[in-house]
Amino acid sequence: MILADTGTHPTVTIGGCGALCTFNYDSLISSLVAVAATLGVGFWLRSQLRYGEPTKVQAILEWGYDLLRSLIKTNVSEDALFIIPLAMTLFLYILVANWIEFLPLGFVPILHGANADLNQTLAMGIIVFVVVEWYSIRVLGFAGFLRRFTKPFELPVIARVVFIPLNLIEELTKPVTLSMRLFGNIFAGAAIIGLIIGFGTLNLPIGGPIPGVIVGTILLGVWKAFDVLFIGFIQAFIFMLLTVVYFSAAREGLEHEHQ
Repeated sequence: MILADTGTHPTVTIGGCGALCTFNYDSLISSLVAVAATLGVGFWLRSQLRYGEPTKVQAILEWGYDLLRSLIKTNVSEDALFIIPLAMTLFLYILVANWIEFLPLGFVPILHGANADLNQTLAMGIIVFVVVEWYSIRVLGFAGFLRRFTKPFELPVIARVVFIPLNLIEELTKPVTLSMRLFGNIFAGAAIIGLIIGFGTLNLPIGGPIPGVIVGTILLGVWKAFDVLFIGFIQAFIFMLLTVVYFSAAREGLEHEHQ
């Protein structure tokens, strides 16, 4: 076993198969903590469910469930409600993984926001991609699935052939864009935190290094609350929303086939 610091994450290499046996162990530990915390939140939410006398948590949960169910029915199909557990699980896990940043990570430097590693966000993007492609084949059939890549369907068949490479590229880049959007925002937030911490080393003209420390601490607290709480929530919501949108796109061409 070989330890190394590569890029922004410390790595561990097990065996002799190169990159395939190299892992960002800080991200693996952070992900396991996020998984355990997500399961804990899930069981806690389950304990808040009541028959007849719903709790406040249950009311909020049912409100979110109804919104997601309505969104799927409107944009995908009434028979696609299996998306709800997938979308809600992704939302909850991403939210918890982002909110790990609220922990005093200075005491446990190996922990970080789990989504600040592209390996994790890309894995989630690939999972969504695979399920979406399976759903497309299930709904359209294999012939209809292949026909999707000849859109726009309004054009003559010969003209549509030109668009096949563009449609293939668009489809294959979906997991990349889905994962890069989440990773980029979380990683950028962590980078800005590093810049704000640098205020503590500034010798400001209004009184030396102490004001720099004070300014840096205030800015760090304000930014971390905004970045982790608000942006972390927004990114989890966007990932869930785009997952639903991709399922909607998986049905493209179905109406034209019926016509």
